Amino acid sequence: MQISAKADYAVRALVELAADSARPLTCEGIASAQDIPFRFLKSVFRDLRQAGLVRSQRGCEGGYWIGRDPAAISVAEVMTAVDGEFLTLRGARPDTLAYPGAARRLPDLWRAVEAAAQSVLGRTTIAELAAEGAGGAGGAEPRSTGQGSSARDVSPAVPA
Repeated sequence: MQISAKADYAVRALVELAADSARPLTCEGIASAQDIPFRFLKSVFRDLRQAGLVRSQRGCEGGYWIGRDPAAISVAEVMTAVDGEFLTLRGARPDTLAYPGAARRLPDLWRAVEAAAQSVLGRTTIAELAAEGAGGAGGAEPRSTGQGSSARDVSPAVPA
């Protein structure tokens, strides 16, 4: 699986905005803080603004604010806002796939992958990520999702 640079940058930008919501942040400042190419981030902000996830303020005291309560913005919503469909296979949604013969059950696997990713990313909020980042827990164990599992639970088993 691949997460687009656009989705990664969008989530990182929103986490920056959520972590410092007392004032508007400039696109340049966010790009610098997150080591994101400035011009690319400008196009990401255009998509985020259209989705209502950020709002902008012009002028010398201007910049970007988070558009809604960060606790109500999921990572899945952000990804969909900038990339369109959550998961596609050669441009088709997994629920529209049908394969013949021996591969006929493969679309079920793709639908399960989509459901698992949607579950993890749909319950992870921008506010949670901002709070974890502010806590300085870099490199610590993955957070608990509050549902008896951790982010590590979705990783494949790797022999030691």
